[in-house]
Amino acid sequence: MCTEHKKFIQETVRMAAENVDTGLGGPFGAIIVKDGTIIGRGVNRVTGNNDPTAHAEVMAIRQACRNINNFCLDDTTIYTSCEPCPMCLAAIYWARIGGIYFASTNADAAKAGFDDSYIYREIPLPLEKRAIPISQIDCPDGFMPFKKWMEMENKTKY
Repeated sequence: MCTEHKKFIQETVRMAAENVDTGLGGPFGAIIVKDGTIIGRGVNRVTGNNDPTAHAEVMAIRQACRNINNFCLDDTTIYTSCEPCPMCLAAIYWARIGGIYFASTNADAAKAGFDDSYIYREIPLPLEKRAIPISQIDCPDGFMPFKKWMEMENKTKY
């Protein structure tokens, strides 16, 4: 493996271990790299921020987007101390990140009590079979925001 990849992965592992010492979040770290330069860093701050979305990858994406003043992170790579969970993986796709490298697997995370396998099992289930009740409510104006979006001429697509 490329020396640069190893260097960035080692940095995420260092960040994750250091984050455990702070007591402000879980053992996860992530960085986003563009053209060999780190443009975003994040560590897990779920408990420190009382924010279940404050995973390391999401925090790194937020910082990188602020730093380059763009919501699109194409031509970047994300390095994480652990295989991204379903939420983080979706955020990575939405950000258009070009590549993902990780150190530990989701099985390693599960051993430490961070088991997201139930989410993977829920996603393909029909709505009525999911653990959390989910229902669509018929709303005559429900499509109206999408219609307005489709008619908007000067929108920024993403």
